[in-house]
Amino acid sequence: MRVWLAAAALLSGSLIGLIPVSGVQAAPTLLFDAADGKVFYAEDADNQWHPASVTKVMTAYVVFEAIKAGKIKLDDKITCSEKAFLQQPSKVGLPVGGELTVQKGLEALIIKSANDVAVMLAEAVGGSEDVFVQKMNDTAQRLGMTRTKFVNPNGLPAPEQVTTARDLAKLARAVVKDYPEYAQLWTMSEMRLGKIRLGSHNSLLRSFKGADGLKTGFICDSGFNVIASATRDGRRLMAIVLGSPTSRERTIRAANLLEYGFAAYAWKAMFNPQTVDNLPVATDAKGVVSVRQTVLSYECGTIKPRAVANRRAKAKARRAKAAAEKDGGATQQEAPATEKAKAPVQASSASSGAGATKAQ
Repeated sequence: MRVWLAAAALLSGSLIGLIPVSGVQAAPTLLFDAADGKVFYAEDADNQWHPASVTKVMTAYVVFEAIKAGKIKLDDKITCSEKAFLQQPSKVGLPVGGELTVQKGLEALIIKSANDVAVMLAEAVGGSEDVFVQKMNDTAQRLGMTRTKFVNPNGLPAPEQVTTARDLAKLARAVVKDYPEYAQLWTMSEMRLGKIRLGSHNSLLRSFKGADGLKTGFICDSGFNVIASATRDGRRLMAIVLGSPTSRERTIRAANLLEYGFAAYAWKAMFNPQTVDNLPVATDAKGVVSVRQTVLSYECGTIKPRAVANRRAKAKARRAKAAAEKDGGATQQEAPATEKAKAPVQASSASSGAGATKAQ
């Protein structure tokens, strides 16, 4: 993984000046024009990678297809099954039997990245999750995603769920070209579900000029992934960034790539013949690897959870307070007899409380 320094590239019009500052081998990266697929920069674009929640772009594509075919409508209700309920976060958390409209389901899928809603949509469209996943794989093959395989609709950890930066580029181009009527879903930085506000994990939507999608993803084995999209002066660029160790570095890498693309657009568009489709396939393209040990995340155990640190700090404060009170009690021999009589009772009560807390 690398944090790219873009200044030299913006001046030179090439990525030669981008300097890797972390010293770690780069993960898959691809920058391209959404309209014609021209590649502005590619690195390990055919290496397989776990897509994580970027998977949900394909889930949305298959749902869009079903709506277009009249198999389901935006105002239809989808139901939370027991299987959907048991999915791990990120999730909306509906109870078994709870319902959402397809419209709200798509919003939760894309904005909240809700794993439970992904299964709800899959079951509503396919009749079962397995049938829906087969539709995902059939669609991937039709789109030319030759090194991609899906085994679930949400991107939760699965050894066989793999893709590549090139394949994700083909998917990203297809979803915005084939279904422009859903463009707003990819640009929304938050949604409302009743009185609850649910925010997007894609910070570029709030911080990068022209940002208009598409999707982030994260599991420990994949690191932080993103398909980032932005439009300026009628030109839409997309950046695929996979395997960043933090969400912040993911954002920085994607933003720097997009900035470079817009700065060098005229030169690249005129002289670069390579596209997502005709870019030579790397002869040494690698299979999927885990980057769990390089990811900085509470969930992956590489950073001490803040909650644990807070609990330890509070426990330390309680011990210090108890010690201070004990020292103070030793000087109470001159206190009134009634106060002395109360002291053992208070101490007994505190001990009982501490014991109960420990047992819990």
